[in-house]
Amino acid sequence: MGRLDGWQFCPRCGTRGEHRGPSFACPKCRHVEWSNPVPGSQAVLERDGCVLLGRRRFEPSKGLWDLPGGFVDEHEHPLEALHRELREETGIEIEPVEFLGIWMQPYAGRMVLCLTWLAHPVTGVEAPGDDLVELRWFGPNELPAPEELAFETFDEILSLWRARHEHA
Repeated sequence: MGRLDGWQFCPRCGTRGEHRGPSFACPKCRHVEWSNPVPGSQAVLERDGCVLLGRRRFEPSKGLWDLPGGFVDEHEHPLEALHRELREETGIEIEPVEFLGIWMQPYAGRMVLCLTWLAHPVTGVEAPGDDLVELRWFGPNELPAPEELAFETFDEILSLWRARHEHA
């Protein structure tokens, strides 16, 4: 499901609009909405050969293991968002060490453009933020099963991380 699925009326003037591929347009006021993905920043936070995951407090995926991260605010650089989100969710200040890649993840009727970094903790007191109930460090052979992970892309991301340890 995309962000504009089900749209019938212009959010500005209320006129019946029309779908045009990845957009929704109003013939009266000419307002156009696009179904762009939402940017998010997340980290594979690594310490002593283990990765930190948090158990989600809320839906979607309540109770499942999540990579720390979140949405990028409108005027925020993705690396600033990464630092802010990791601090909010884990209490840890981080140092991003490598950009791992981009994954597309469906989330609450939208697509999230997940910018993913490998990071190391620098300082801080480890504690789950408001949206997590637990933090836990996992070794390469202790990772949760795919069905215990909050989002489908995490299996690929964590498999990539585990493979690096096997070949190190």
